[in-house]
Amino acid sequence: VQLQASGGGLVQAGGSLRLSCAASGRTDSIYVVGWFRQAPGKEREFVAAFRRQTNSRHYADSVRYRFTISRDSVENTVYLQMNSLKPEDTAVYYCAASTSRLIVSSIYRSAAYDYWGQGTQVTVSS
Repeated sequence: VQLQASGGGLVQAGGSLRLSCAASGRTDSIYVVGWFRQAPGKEREFVAAFRRQTNSRHYADSVRYRFTISRDSVENTVYLQMNSLKPEDTAVYYCAASTSRLIVSSIYRSAAYDYWGQGTQVTVSS
């Protein structure tokens, strides 16, 4: 499985961006796709995830109601629509995929994911 993240950029506070995570290879083996982010000097943190086996979406409290994760099964792409962006959303955003049927408590852990994209920079100016 290969993942290609894109869509980052510079945006003013209150603006929007849409990130894309395009998967290739054994995409039928992917059960969960997650988005994580890492700001300078901070640990990588969970942002959102989509679980294919339950068609469910999960969000970190810090982004709930502002970010939306969605999937285009035809294009094998998962999107992260980010609205009402804040300066504290500034980070490198990574998409990740798991080939395991993760339980809900596991989707928040970066160690649970098998494949990672290269990251895309999101910068929100105040």
